[in-house]
Amino acid sequence: MTFTTLYTRSACLSILSLLPLASWAQGTLADYQRAERLNGAFQNKVCDAPERVQWQADGRSFWYAKRTANGNEFVRVEVAGQAKRPAFDQARLAQSLGAVTGKPMGAYQLPVDGVTLEAGEVSFKIKDSTFTCSLDTYACRLREVAKPAGSRYWGESDGEREEGRLVPSPDGKQVAYIRNHNVYVRPATGSTPETALSSDGSAGDYYSGRIMWSPDSKRLAATRIHPDDPHKLYLIESSPTDQLQPRLQSRTYRKPGDALPLRTPVLFSLDGKSPVAVPAALVDNQYNVTTPQWRKDGRAFTFEYNQRGHQRYTVFEMNTAGAMKSLIEESSPTFIQYSGKNYRYDVSDGRELIWASERDGWNHLYLYDGTGRLKNQITKGPWVVRKVLHVDEANRTILFEGSGREAGQDPYLIQLYRVNFDGSGLTALTRENANHRLFFSPDYQYVVDCYSRVDTPQKTVLRQTNTGKVLMDLETADINPLLATGWQMPEVFSSVGRDGKTDIWGIIVRPSNFDPAKTYPVIEYIYAGPHDSFVPKNFVTDSRGSLHEMAELGFIVVQIDGMGTANRSKAFQDVCWKDLKDSGFPDRMAWLRAAAKRYPYMDLNRVGIWGNSAGGQSSAGALLHHPDFYKVAVSSSGCHDNRMDKMWWNEQWMGYPVGPHYAESSNVTDAHKLQGKLLLILGELDDNVDPSSTYQFINALIKANKNFDFLMVPGMGHSLGGDYGEHKRRDFFVKHLLNVEPPAWTWAQQITVPKP
Repeated sequence: MTFTTLYTRSACLSILSLLPLASWAQGTLADYQRAERLNGAFQNKVCDAPERVQWQADGRSFWYAKRTANGNEFVRVEVAGQAKRPAFDQARLAQSLGAVTGKPMGAYQLPVDGVTLEAGEVSFKIKDSTFTCSLDTYACRLREVAKPAGSRYWGESDGEREEGRLVPSPDGKQVAYIRNHNVYVRPATGSTPETALSSDGSAGDYYSGRIMWSPDSKRLAATRIHPDDPHKLYLIESSPTDQLQPRLQSRTYRKPGDALPLRTPVLFSLDGKSPVAVPAALVDNQYNVTTPQWRKDGRAFTFEYNQRGHQRYTVFEMNTAGAMKSLIEESSPTFIQYSGKNYRYDVSDGRELIWASERDGWNHLYLYDGTGRLKNQITKGPWVVRKVLHVDEANRTILFEGSGREAGQDPYLIQLYRVNFDGSGLTALTRENANHRLFFSPDYQYVVDCYSRVDTPQKTVLRQTNTGKVLMDLETADINPLLATGWQMPEVFSSVGRDGKTDIWGIIVRPSNFDPAKTYPVIEYIYAGPHDSFVPKNFVTDSRGSLHEMAELGFIVVQIDGMGTANRSKAFQDVCWKDLKDSGFPDRMAWLRAAAKRYPYMDLNRVGIWGNSAGGQSSAGALLHHPDFYKVAVSSSGCHDNRMDKMWWNEQWMGYPVGPHYAESSNVTDAHKLQGKLLLILGELDDNVDPSSTYQFINALIKANKNFDFLMVPGMGHSLGGDYGEHKRRDFFVKHLLNVEPPAWTWAQQITVPKP
């Protein structure tokens, strides 16, 4: 957060702490000032730690930017000679770039965002403008000015109802298009003669404009859609910048239980044969049917069917005669995480298929033959495949990221592995006890590996992919400038969860003036969405939520991944099934009790919690369901009732049809149970979570005569509340956990950061 413009210095220089760290008070003006100063002081204080690596197209070299004592330096590495050198003459380029932009630019203050280095030139993005500079003459020019990006919208749109768009055949002789809701073809040159391939299209059953030609240009696959009457989300913009009166906005926004469009793939032939539609019974009660994809030899097309409720998922194939068969059938008594773990790779044009499944309790890979017969399980064991990176069909090997396999390590740390199609030869190509971020050469022969932990600075190396051998040490991060600010390294902590045996992992963040002789209230930053895990694993100066800044006010701040989140076993994640109110709280409280037993200065009689979105639902729920443990909560942009939120996310975990279990997980239902101190924060233009979800919770709290605080931010979308909301959140915890009246807000306008 930034209440005023803070002075930051780009150079990584070892400096003394910005403020004296000794302080016996908590929640004081000095604490607030130090927290805000450290917000700026943390920035740009980690040296020699590339954020990303870009390979050249030929795979013979790569480059990266890093921060050094001078500023931003660009480094190029030649693989063959394993030699590092400057990527270009930064002084010449800065002079030319400054001339064309009209703003003087230092050689080591070149922008690092949106940089592309290609043969003979480098491009930089400065705000909305992209500048390209020749590496021969160092002349720079403005290449383009990007149009302002539209705001991110989390809902759905009807982008398939498009008529008139011409889809050329592979041989270039014909075009297909939609007219009057039906499929037509005509010669590519001229407008006649045209042929109608369908006649059953109408406004209520139209054909999608996503027409797929067969490779031989003799057939088409199209999808007939029976549209729904989409749910509308309405938002009132109270304070538009261009008019006095409020403005009504609307979005298409499907919620659990709403109707969905029904999709039916249809095969068309150009030889006069009748169209063949996929039998409705095969794709009934659908959540989604994907766009058909043709085999390269044109013998058939495939599509995937996700039954509503996400408990059955099928890969179908239809051949050119219209015969159907299922290639893969996946089912689960709980849910299939279609949105995050779905993976399929068709080997040799579908003669074999690689498929990801949690059927044995862990996310692993399976090999099928082209008829749909399971040949073998490729990976297995009490660990998970996180991401397939590359399939080498010639050598029948797979490169993938996995976690939880290496003994003695945090089970969330990503390692690189290789395995053969038949499951043999599983090899760990990285073993360092760290989280690995990987940047591969185009041919996958080499990989630049940036590995770190939240408590271990980054090391960057070049590896040979097939062996994992380190060919070259590239960079070792220097965090001494960061430590000089008073920044405290987070501690990784684990303990057993609710079942007394499953390990739960999290981090502990302490203030810069931490004194183990004192006692500290504890605040948890929570996000318990089942789609992922959320405790940071890479080295970062601060995570989302500004944990270090909150700690600076006199708190111990923690972040934990409890049961019900992803990237562990299926059973670990299934805790969320039809019970999102669980939020892993039994595991979180067990973890906190174990941490407080080791560190008695953690005062579990004063525990607060805050979160955003699904974390907003959880943080408010903490006071409803566990008031003996959690005393103070701040909830922003909360999904307080899963029936009020977007369909795709909530039906995945809460199931379909909508039943009583939705109400049982609703904060609105249990609003009368509120104990403790609650602050709700909401942006009026939130189109991720319907603002009425918070308003309905408020309505229930009022009817139950419950005392709470509420901040609505005009014009704001889905967020933690912005700078103003952050200030309110800090004050709320200071007042109710430290029992200290927060300082007057005038300090925020007066703060400055001294130059080191």
